[in-house]
Amino acid sequence: MVSFTQLAVAATAIVGSYAVPVADANAPDFELSPMTKHLAVRQDYTQNYKTGGNVNFSPTNNGYSVQFSGAGDFVVGKGWRTGSARNINFSGSTTASSGTVLVSVYGWTTNPLVEYYIQEYSNGNGAAQGQQVGSLTSDGSSYQIWKHQQVNQPSIQGTSTFWQYISVRQSKRPGGGTITTKNHFDAWAKLGLNLGTHNYQTVSTEGWGNAGGSSQYTVSG
Repeated sequence: MVSFTQLAVAATAIVGSYAVPVADANAPDFELSPMTKHLAVRQDYTQNYKTGGNVNFSPTNNGYSVQFSGAGDFVVGKGWRTGSARNINFSGSTTASSGTVLVSVYGWTTNPLVEYYIQEYSNGNGAAQGQQVGSLTSDGSSYQIWKHQQVNQPSIQGTSTFWQYISVRQSKRPGGGTITTKNHFDAWAKLGLNLGTHNYQTVSTEGWGNAGGSSQYTVSG
């Protein structure tokens, strides 16, 4: 990634948010508001959403930082308007003092409509839900592969039925590293979990359930 125009959006200004269910049945949906600005650079997507609590999000020229406490549900991050099988590098840290907190590569495709996670860190199960269907080894760790069907849920195409594909890293690395997304996409395809045309793709921090902690990352790819 190169430079990034800062974009901070108050919760009251957010429109057209999408809900992304999380693993905990008692947790609120992972909701996302796509606030985009097309730039002549690779890093051109900022996400910033919260439902409650204290979430202080600061985009930077090459990443983001966030401090949070008592958070009901939030997701913030930086990435690309259009996803691809790129190698993504992230570097920084996450601390979690309460609730559920995770750091992932997160994105959507269309035709078919798919929501996906490559989860690098969580202080719990994070996005893992549904049925475990396989595993892969990539970037120094094994990952569990999960699939989960969402029925009549909000998506980037409105209320729809769609699949979630989820890779969950077993050797958690809140400090960052390289994520070879192609390895995940290929492993999913071998299991019949096919992606479509890429929409946005981000590195993001999510929290829910009275979440407390902080994240700070630089992102490139």
